[in-house]
Amino acid sequence: QVQLVESGGGLVQAGGSLRLSCAASGRIYSVNDMGWYRQAPGKQRELVATITRGGITNYADSVKGRFTISRDGAKNTVSLQMNSLKPEDTAVFYCNAKITDLTLRTSPYWGQGTQVTVSS
Repeated sequence: QVQLVESGGGLVQAGGSLRLSCAASGRIYSVNDMGWYRQAPGKQRELVATITRGGITNYADSVKGRFTISRDGAKNTVSLQMNSLKPEDTAVFYCNAKITDLTLRTSPYWGQGTQVTVSS
C-alpha cells in the first residue's frame, strides 16, 4: 500500500501565506514526479505546480512568482509555499505523485485533499 497524506490547509486573508505539505509512505521503491493540483467549486481540477526527481519545476501561469514547490527526496515529501494569496486561489488542493512500489509497478497516487480558503 502507498498513500499520500497532506497537511497545512486553512483560512487566510488575501495577501497572506500558507504552506502545504505532503508525505508519501508505504511500500515505496521510488518517488518520481510530484505535484500539486487544485479544484475550485464548479471547476475542473487543474495543475498548480510539479517538480521532478531532479528538481525541475513547472508552474501554472496563475501562480508563477507567488507559489514555490519543493521536495525532500530522502523523506518523500513535497511542499508548496503559497504567498500573496488571492481569493481566486480558494480551492481544495491535492497532492499527486508518480510512485514505483516494491512490485516495481509505477502508478499515480493522490492525497485526500486539503482546503485552502482565501478571504477578501
